[in-house]
Amino acid sequence: MLIVTGGAGFIGSNLVRELIDKTGEKVLVVDDLSNGKKYQNISNLNISDYLDYQEFIDSVDKNQSLLKGVKCIFHQGACTDTTEWDGRYMMKTNFTFSKKLLHASIESNVRFIYASSAAVYGSSKDFNEHEDNEDPLNVYGYSKLLFDQYVRNIKKSKGHQIAGLRYFNVYGPGEKFKKSMASVIHHFNSQIKKNGVVNLFKGSHGYEDGEQRRDFIFVNDVCSVNLWLYKNSHISGIFNLGTGTSSSFNQVAKEVINWHKKGTINYIDFPEDLIDTYQAHTKANIDHLRKAGYEGKFTDIHDGIKQYLDQIVD
Repeated sequence: MLIVTGGAGFIGSNLVRELIDKTGEKVLVVDDLSNGKKYQNISNLNISDYLDYQEFIDSVDKNQSLLKGVKCIFHQGACTDTTEWDGRYMMKTNFTFSKKLLHASIESNVRFIYASSAAVYGSSKDFNEHEDNEDPLNVYGYSKLLFDQYVRNIKKSKGHQIAGLRYFNVYGPGEKFKKSMASVIHHFNSQIKKNGVVNLFKGSHGYEDGEQRRDFIFVNDVCSVNLWLYKNSHISGIFNLGTGTSSSFNQVAKEVINWHKKGTINYIDFPEDLIDTYQAHTKANIDHLRKAGYEGKFTDIHDGIKQYLDQIVD
């Protein structure tokens, strides 16, 4: 048995599909379906069971036997809204819940693979997994960093896998329910279909119009690295998960426009309220992941956008 928290979400549902297809294990999905439309992400998946996240964590607190027979927890569930400033809610969801689940996994000898975020780096220019580079710009990034620090400091049992993956900008099928937090590829696609115009920010943070840059990674690659960690139970640690390259928003917009064979770019004023909390450039240093033994290739932005838009239905 495997457990995926956030299993009805964007990355989680893609991961559930891969785990079912590639491992042959039964998969229990844990999530919050307050937004009932998210059911669509898992409606065609043969999951073994579903539990509401609050019911799940309450059950784990009261009865460790819930994890009996579980091989691994893939902890993807979180509040991922970088514009959410309710720190109490953010810390309860992303930090306290994660700690409870981590300790339950340790006590039950269940492997623990979890999602962290590139948001821990903030405006850093150096994106390797070193404490000197970690300076989040919002409470979301801080909640992820604090859990990473907790994992670093906790006493680990020899042979018990605990691995964190710092996701960079993930895009792909199943993200429409993320709404404003969906990838720019999703938003650009919607904008072109609606009015034929892609809106990009004017120059900011030392970058020209639309030249702010991010490391965009296709969700299939994210799933592949999670599966690789599952197959290599001896590997623990915190790893960046990006492609190791960055693309400008201009480049991404042009890829989407070229796929549609129509569309133009419009530059809009950069929102003043985002100036101090915006990551204008990210580029994962994946040396640590490579040294740990991951040899898989990452999908380049051209191929990834094509694969995504070829199958997108919304």
